[in-house]
Amino acid sequence: MNADLALLQPYPFEKLNTLLGSVTPNAELEHISLGIGEPKHPAPAVVTSMLNQTVDLVANYPTTKGSAELRDTIAAWCTRRFKLEAGSLTGDSNVLPVMGTREAIFAFTQCAVERKPGAQVFSPDPFYQIYEGAAYLAGAEPYFLPTLEENGFIPDYDAIPEEAWQNCELLFICSPNNPSGAVHSKETIIKLIELADKYDFILASDECYSEIYLDESKPPAGLLQVCAEIGRNDYKNCVVFHSLSKRSNLPGLRSGFIAGDATLMKPFLLYRTYHGCAMPLQVQKGSVAAWNDEKHVEENRQQYRLKFAAVLEILQPVMDVKMPDASFYLWAKTPIDDDKFTAGLYEQQNLTVLPGRYLSRETADGLYPGAGYVRMALVATVEECVEAAWRIRRYIESL
Repeated sequence: MNADLALLQPYPFEKLNTLLGSVTPNAELEHISLGIGEPKHPAPAVVTSMLNQTVDLVANYPTTKGSAELRDTIAAWCTRRFKLEAGSLTGDSNVLPVMGTREAIFAFTQCAVERKPGAQVFSPDPFYQIYEGAAYLAGAEPYFLPTLEENGFIPDYDAIPEEAWQNCELLFICSPNNPSGAVHSKETIIKLIELADKYDFILASDECYSEIYLDESKPPAGLLQVCAEIGRNDYKNCVVFHSLSKRSNLPGLRSGFIAGDATLMKPFLLYRTYHGCAMPLQVQKGSVAAWNDEKHVEENRQQYRLKFAAVLEILQPVMDVKMPDASFYLWAKTPIDDDKFTAGLYEQQNLTVLPGRYLSRETADGLYPGAGYVRMALVATVEECVEAAWRIRRYIESL
């Protein structure tokens, strides 16, 4: 077996199960989970209807590249959403459908990393654990960039030493961020593009939360959008990952895309023909319907606004927690150690959250950027989220 598998840590939810395995929850209360970021809003009818209409397509093999209809639909959506120059992003050269962002991020890393001594993959910390595992199994070393409150939960890119930049082959940004909801400014993204040119690395933006934002007039800027604004219409060294899981409440559909620099898409397509991740044809049809419809996405955002407003009104008097820029997470400070807080909350209130340390790694100076926080995913109904907030408040008041 590949010896690098030994470098992989258990997934955060495995750690959570271990933490709570010996805890007996309050049986008088029905369990509520704010732990996993799995949307509970109804799947859009425009998609489920299309899936039902096209179920017979299971009889046909899909191609790895996906249908022209899907790729062109994605390119058109990107052009509308991110104000790209017409024709600069094409379905034929710049877009590939993927089976959700998890597999795409992992697979792309295997292609992007040149296996040479000292190769590094940069990612935020706390982070989506796929960045770390993908780096190790591509033969690279993860290089974590702490996201701290004093920097607005955005990495301090100016603090990275020259020798580290020289070893960087791939830099992941997650904007809007998981878990904090922080959004990279256009100015910061321009700085990263300039660094990618200077040090010849790939800039990869995980934007799967980009369509969940709280101010309808201020959608988060994306990497391709910033490229367009500075005239970088070939998107050199830049790729983005998007998904229908969060945007359209379709985590089980396993549908997303990678888009950007055509010179990167071509070898990645070659890899994927061996990788074997071709999107089923009926899923492609459902995805076309989803990317072409914004009404359900707007309704989705309104549900999250209602939840954030109600939950924060309940929690802010007793907890250090703020409205995020985007995403459906609350990244909240805990009055005691985050793992003890999580276990005690589960025991007393039968409510699950995720300790921040489980999304983090220790820095050279002994810091866990995620320690002292919990991540709450406001994915349940408005009523359940309000009930969850009151339970959290009662637990804090009991400490």
